[in-house]
Amino acid sequence: MQKKSMGPVVRRTVFDAFVFAYLVMAVLSPIIFSTEEALHQLSRNASIFFGLSIVGAFISGLVSRAGVRTLGEILFAPAHKRLPQGEPKPWYATLWGQQALVTTLVTLIVGLIVTEASIVALLDKERITSASRLLGELFNPGWHILPTVIVHMVQTVYMAFVATLIAVPIAFVLSFMAAKNIMGTTGPGMAFYTALRVVLNVSRSIEPIVWAIIFALWVGFGPFAGMLALMIQSVSSLAKQYSEYVEGVDEGPIEGIRSTGATTLQTVWFAIVPQVTLPYISYTIYRWDTNVRMATIIGFVGGGGIGKLLIEYQLQGAWREVGCILLVIAAVVWIMDAFSAYVREAIK
Repeated sequence: MQKKSMGPVVRRTVFDAFVFAYLVMAVLSPIIFSTEEALHQLSRNASIFFGLSIVGAFISGLVSRAGVRTLGEILFAPAHKRLPQGEPKPWYATLWGQQALVTTLVTLIVGLIVTEASIVALLDKERITSASRLLGELFNPGWHILPTVIVHMVQTVYMAFVATLIAVPIAFVLSFMAAKNIMGTTGPGMAFYTALRVVLNVSRSIEPIVWAIIFALWVGFGPFAGMLALMIQSVSSLAKQYSEYVEGVDEGPIEGIRSTGATTLQTVWFAIVPQVTLPYISYTIYRWDTNVRMATIIGFVGGGGIGKLLIEYQLQGAWREVGCILLVIAAVVWIMDAFSAYVREAIK
């Protein structure tokens, strides 16, 4: 019982420690990162963060022992411990509320500095004039390239469709292997589950545009490279989403099928597949819709489709032609979004 209760405590302490270290480093960044060289000293900065985290963990423990709830405790404590104790206070009058507010404000300020946000540049008269001229050309499309745009747009839609179609059966099989409630019943199964999850997470973390560059060098520039990039990304994304549906199924049918002496494969087919079929179809259609949008971007790096045509005219500064391409993309995305929403609603 004691072992189970340590999980929330550890998560709370680690979270509070990291928040404390983050806030201190953010506030003292002009001193800690006083030069460009200091900013790139990874080992030094990691040591500072680790040291501050230890201090933060110590403070979190002291505060918790005093009966004051931290943001980490609110997020990770069991549900019955999150209930207000004593007389209720407004969130801003509590320590966890002040932690959340300060962390949000500090992150906003740091974000504005890192992104070099400038209201002066935004309101500069010459830049506004240039942007207005550009928008004027974009909203006066060059319709003479419409036939070419439609051909490339059709290619883009088919790239997304083929990538999704190939990815679905692969992700379908992998989803059951990546579900803890199926693979976690044995030691080898748990090891395979963990390894597969790592592979899927790593694959999913690599953006399709990076995969497009890799496949463009492998199979050559064009729609085939783009389709392969979308397929790899779709397999990892679909497998992860599918597996989460599998982990969320009702355990009753599973236990009933297992009680008859059914094998793991029979249990999956008769107890789990019927429960996840409709969510699978719904998310697959959404994924195809997403792939159509992604296919536009990967064309910038040699993935073919409408993105290739868009980058060509953009580099030439042919903004009227770019306007025509953007309008066609917007129309197709709108149609795809409406179609996928209708289908998902129909199969509920």
